[in-house]
Amino acid sequence: MKRLFRLAAVQSTLAFLLAAYLGFVGATMRWRMQGADLIDGELTMPEGGMLFFWHGQIGLVAACRRVVRRRKFRVMISLSPDGEFVTKAAARLGFPAIRGSAQRHAGQQGKGGAAAFMEALGDIARGDGVIITPDGPRGPAEVLQAGPVMLAKRAKTRVYLIASAARPVIRLKSWDRTRLPLPFSRGCALFDGPLRAPVDADRAALEAVRVEWQQRLAALNARAEAMLDAA
Repeated sequence: MKRLFRLAAVQSTLAFLLAAYLGFVGATMRWRMQGADLIDGELTMPEGGMLFFWHGQIGLVAACRRVVRRRKFRVMISLSPDGEFVTKAAARLGFPAIRGSAQRHAGQQGKGGAAAFMEALGDIARGDGVIITPDGPRGPAEVLQAGPVMLAKRAKTRVYLIASAARPVIRLKSWDRTRLPLPFSRGCALFDGPLRAPVDADRAALEAVRVEWQQRLAALNARAEAMLDAA
């Protein structure tokens, strides 16, 4: 089954279907957003930036992509065979990919890490945006890795956190428990930022930033879930 999924024709067909589904879901969902006006205003400024959200929320964030419509954003996706499918789906949703992982610059091994890191720096320097799932591409789920923090430091740019929740959703049996919202569901999205990694931070200071951002993103998601439950 995995070999069949990795055939180019199969991936292209499934990417088309997924993008069409998420487009329909996004058009029918009822969203409650907090902080969207702030990020919308911030994205009119010429400086580039970065968006972080957990890997398992890709489907949810894709459904509220209209929030970042004011700027070109590319999404960092691993060079794995499965990443090719995500790349095709993301392109159909209006997010071209940077293939590779930011993790390599944190001392971890990752295919295409150095090239992806430099490509992201170039995009941000031109005033564009980069989207990263900072617990990807292999997890652990909802543990923010060090590489994206290093990228934010090197780029000297702002970072925004996005948390989202929806009811009802389909939870996939993947390592990140990916959530896909159903049509006509209710959604809640919260935004935090801008955050910055100090440009003069040493390894210990960057670790403190990593922990802080992880805690902030976890707390933001807890608030999104609680707001949706209370609605």
